Amino acid sequence: MKASRIAAAAAVAGTAVLTLSAPAFAHVSVQPEGTAAKGGYAVVDFKVPNERDNASTTKVEVNLPADHPIASVMPQPVPGWKVEVTKAKLDKPLTMHGEKIDEAVTKVTWTADGKGVEPGYFQKFPLSLGALPENTDELVFKAIQTYSNKEVVRWIEVPQEGQDEPENPAPVLELSAATDDHHGSGAAEKTAEKTEKTAAADSGSGSDTTARVLGVVGIVIGVAGVAYGVLAGRRRTTA
Repeated sequence: MKASRIAAAAAVAGTAVLTLSAPAFAHVSVQPEGTAAKGGYAVVDFKVPNERDNASTTKVEVNLPADHPIASVMPQPVPGWKVEVTKAKLDKPLTMHGEKIDEAVTKVTWTADGKGVEPGYFQKFPLSLGALPENTDELVFKAIQTYSNKEVVRWIEVPQEGQDEPENPAPVLELSAATDDHHGSGAAEKTAEKTEKTAAADSGSGSDTTARVLGVVGIVIGVAGVAYGVLAGRRRTTA
């Protein structure tokens, strides 16, 4: 009897743990494929799980941050889904590769052609982004998930440091420190440094070669002078 009570209590506790932890795995989230460095380009995946057991996810909207517009946004085709890219004029134009850009992508929407994300499954929606801003440590993408039963879940609450996670947190992309070669500047600097070292080495090598040639010439002249002196001395003695 006692053992059965313990087993029942353990089962209840286990169910409670699963119930409490389930939402932590059910959020719409974003993760980079590799790194997402400031000032660079990255491919990021928006992971959309299905939280319902009686409906499928048929539509996903991802809003890009208006406070940090991104000049280049390209979706990767996802089988079974249509994609729509929405652009808008920028209050402050961006400069990219020396050109001014006055509009940027504000939203990307995926709509299912068929069943969508069925219960018990998740789907990844990849985007290529760049150049990533250099003046922030993270980007917040507010997302809206629509189900086949017309239910809409808004993942738009911004997590705050030091506070509990909100019920419907927005996907947040953490940005890593900028790398030297994200614009090719590092490679250019290394090439320039290598060129300077090569030039310096060539210059030093040329100086050494010149010194050696002059030294050999001096020795030859010296030997010739000695020989001339010896011959002249013999002629005087003979005379």
